[in-house]
Amino acid sequence: MKILFDQGTPAPLRHALEGHSISTAYEMGWAKLANGDLLSAAEASFDAFITTDQNLRYQQNLGLRRLAILVLPTTSWPMIKLHLSKVAAAVNALRPGNFVELTFS
Repeated sequence: MKILFDQGTPAPLRHALEGHSISTAYEMGWAKLANGDLLSAAEASFDAFITTDQNLRYQQNLGLRRLAILVLPTTSWPMIKLHLSKVAAAVNALRPGNFVELTFS
């Protein structure tokens, strides 16, 4: 699966998502795009989008998107690192148009 990481998504997460092709918004030259434009650009080239933007669902109309979106509950790499198996399982279960918000306990 081709996955795009949003600005707040820790880049080291890419090493835990084996078997997937990962790019960041920064690497794509999309760091300054607003969320709607970023999602449209991502949808043209990627299967999934991973973000830490907790407000994304309220800022964008996601109903017609083919792009799968995974929202992580934090930008903290040490916290995400503690839940890598949960993140990897969520990524592997993503299907086109899914919107999934993870929580860590």
